[in-house]
Amino acid sequence: MDDIPVPLPARPERFMDRFRAHMRAKHLAYRTEKSYCLWVLDFIRFHGRRHPEQMGAEEVDAWLSYLANERQVAINTQKTALNAVVYLYRQFLGRELGDLQFSKTNKGRRLPVVFSHEEAMQVINAMHGAHQLVASLMYGSGLRVMEAVRLRIQDVDFAEQCLFVRESKGEKWRRTLLPQSLIEPLRSQIDFALALHKRDLLEGFGAVYLPGALAKKYPKAATSAQWQYVFPAPNRAMDPRSQAIRRHHVGEQQVRRSVAAALSGLAIHKKASCHTFRHSFATNLLKAGTDIRSIQELLGHTDVNTTMIYTHVVGAHSRGVTSPLDG
Repeated sequence: MDDIPVPLPARPERFMDRFRAHMRAKHLAYRTEKSYCLWVLDFIRFHGRRHPEQMGAEEVDAWLSYLANERQVAINTQKTALNAVVYLYRQFLGRELGDLQFSKTNKGRRLPVVFSHEEAMQVINAMHGAHQLVASLMYGSGLRVMEAVRLRIQDVDFAEQCLFVRESKGEKWRRTLLPQSLIEPLRSQIDFALALHKRDLLEGFGAVYLPGALAKKYPKAATSAQWQYVFPAPNRAMDPRSQAIRRHHVGEQQVRRSVAAALSGLAIHKKASCHTFRHSFATNLLKAGTDIRSIQELLGHTDVNTTMIYTHVVGAHSRGVTSPLDG
């Protein structure tokens, strides 16, 4: 249950508690909150536990340069650290840092690893049960692993043959494809989830975690069928924050391990992971002639430039270019 926000005091007094409360008021994703807190704590410790209000642009430059030069972090890691301290000063403390002069991590553009359709199907067919269905959704619908395991029953629209992705990165709702071949497997999975929920209700449980303040606004929603997870965990567990006994969704790490185990038994020598299915979804759509704007919408990218990376992945072969050696 590491994706459920930790409770905060009614009137936060500690600096980090107030910082967390501010991010929640701005409706930042919980994973963003955790990431920003880790980087802000790293920034504070780097400067001998000085209070951020006593520091400014000079200290931020020194820390970001240290990340690039000494810890040699990846460019996206340094960008995340920068975003964390900029949010800390600009949004939380109400101070502008001005022009920062830190050393930037210089690494060339890296293209995402993708599966061919045959490779993706090999990996999926080497998996079993609910994890196989989760992997199929990642490839067939372009879902992130967390988006797949967090799917609620109400998010599946069989009539329109689509999925609604609500608990997504940045809380940006979107609608994406529901593959025809997954309709019956998903119906069976939902029937299983509802049967499990019915048993939980008979045993005095059956409430599920609701995001934000929905549990207070709709007291009965937590036990309703539509809010149950499509992929429920095999066992109930106590939420260490609220002490409530609930059935959460299947763990993302379990799916990651299943994908890794499937890859280890196949002759696919690529640095692949769960996210490779999402990259493959976009790339294969592009190869099939789908326009880039439609792919952007299906993936939930804010900026089309983020989606444009897949035009480089498709490669010269798809544009009819052949090597002179083959000529």
